[in-house]
Amino acid sequence: MKLDELKQILHQSGVVGAGGAGFPDYQKLTDKAEIIIMNCAECEPLLKLHRQMLQYHAAEIMEMFDIMAKTIGAKEAIIGVKRSYKDTIHALKKHIDKYPEMRIFELEEVYPMGDEVILIYEATGRVVRPGGLPIEQGVAVFNVETIFNVYRSVDRQKPVCSKYVTVVGEVETPVTVKVPLGTDLDWVVAQAGRKTIPDPVYFVGGPMMGHIGSGSDPVTKTTNAILVLPKDHPIVTKKNRSSSIDLKRAASICCQCNTCTDMCPRHNLGHPIDPARFMRAAANGDFQDMNPYVNASFCCSCGVCEMFACPQSLAPRTLLLDMKNGLRKNGIRPPQGVEVKPVPKDRDFRKVPEGRLESRLGLSKYNKPAPYSDNLIYVPRVKIPMSMHIGVPAIPIVKIGDRVQRFDMIAEPAQGLSVGIHASINGVITKVTDQFVEITAE
Repeated sequence: MKLDELKQILHQSGVVGAGGAGFPDYQKLTDKAEIIIMNCAECEPLLKLHRQMLQYHAAEIMEMFDIMAKTIGAKEAIIGVKRSYKDTIHALKKHIDKYPEMRIFELEEVYPMGDEVILIYEATGRVVRPGGLPIEQGVAVFNVETIFNVYRSVDRQKPVCSKYVTVVGEVETPVTVKVPLGTDLDWVVAQAGRKTIPDPVYFVGGPMMGHIGSGSDPVTKTTNAILVLPKDHPIVTKKNRSSSIDLKRAASICCQCNTCTDMCPRHNLGHPIDPARFMRAAANGDFQDMNPYVNASFCCSCGVCEMFACPQSLAPRTLLLDMKNGLRKNGIRPPQGVEVKPVPKDRDFRKVPEGRLESRLGLSKYNKPAPYSDNLIYVPRVKIPMSMHIGVPAIPIVKIGDRVQRFDMIAEPAQGLSVGIHASINGVITKVTDQFVEITAE
């Protein structure tokens, strides 16, 4: 297969990163990549779908990974998988001998191993510069579900119109289910049986980098998990705190211990992000040195500083994110040509064990099996967003009253960075706006 042909398929089929920010993958495919990495690090606690998918579809995913490597001319294909995922590793080893340029790299059980910058360093020893892209180091990273979507688009000519989601927490039977894009979160959670507490909160995504969602919110191409939690759970109460109060708390009780910086994963790769200096400057209104503020651009928002490191339960990540958003809003771009310091010799001792993180977050009791199913659940109505990716929203090409079949294109890629969007169920178009298309099943 030629590179341009593969890129065109992914562009039209709507393949984007199935997690994180949803970067369109046709733009990641380039002959500048010397190494491609499959990310099966399952970055956050309680997430299970990538290890499950790779275990049950190892043959198809590895075949597609090999095709991608050959298409872009990569010299090496690395599967990064945590060594504790023994069933997944066993499934991979059944097929690995077929692919001489492919190897399995077993990862430590630490957070945030799924951060592509961390994963690249662990698997290759290469350091992505602050504010830089992996391709500058000759590396491209794709997660497991993304590669499975590439396989379905290329091998079966099926565009992306469904998503696998793990449902855990205060539910009767945790599950990993396959749902149509645009499904209400309430409908997804119902697949896990009875809720075990009244009036829970839906925490969408992982407990470290996720957000509080509403039951009427739609599943998108980046929805990996729904954590059903009590309203008074620590990660919920932290997410609901106000930034203005967080800043006042920092001014009054920060003990200047520097632990947030000592444990910052990006700082420990030599990046100039320094949460402790930022907190000190922000809490005291000190603007003599602007570097702590400007360097907020290099924070990856992993939350180690806020959710694990700080002994005072302060909010460095939240305040850094506010600063990043403010810089972006005012057109201030991240500094270029920033010096990367040597990786500290004691970096290994600053890693965050995932089991300890899970316990610290009060989530250990929710770490239960969430059986995986490939059966697409029935949904009576979907509300499909036109923007489920970084870039320009897709443009609807349907109108109210149109009948559509699953896999039909309902929105075409816009000019610029964009992808096609497709019907996720059979039905009738009942609403069309520039933000979403609603389909009701007949």
